[in-house]
Amino acid sequence: MTMRQKLQRGFSLVTAIFLLVVLAGLGAAMMTFFTAQQQSSALDVLGARAYQAARAGIEWGAYQAVQSASGVFATACQPGPASQVLPALAGTLADFSVSVSCSATSAVEAAATLWVYSITSTATRGTAGSADYVERQMTVTIAQ
Repeated sequence: MTMRQKLQRGFSLVTAIFLLVVLAGLGAAMMTFFTAQQQSSALDVLGARAYQAARAGIEWGAYQAVQSASGVFATACQPGPASQVLPALAGTLADFSVSVSCSATSAVEAAATLWVYSITSTATRGTAGSADYVERQMTVTIAQ
């Protein structure tokens, strides 16, 4: 064996270790990006569900205020602000808590009294400050 062959003998081992370290670093970076993408996608789905839960609260509040003007919610809404938590929703919205609040003001036009209801629905899931906390709030104004 010549001197030159002896010097080049360990070079392939160093190259192989270097390539293994680089590939392991790339694999770890790819897993980090993949995990972040999955969490972002899951929060996007939860945000869409929270929007639908808040919308369900708005629909319920609008029905209570307009269709049943003498109902409990509308009657409680007229003298001052009223708030009520909806019963548990079904299906994919079951994890959400929905709170609906209402305030009403009256105006007299000609001989008729016009009621203007401001209905706010807030849908929440999880604990504030946690990674999976989602909240959506919607407000509508209805005149009757």
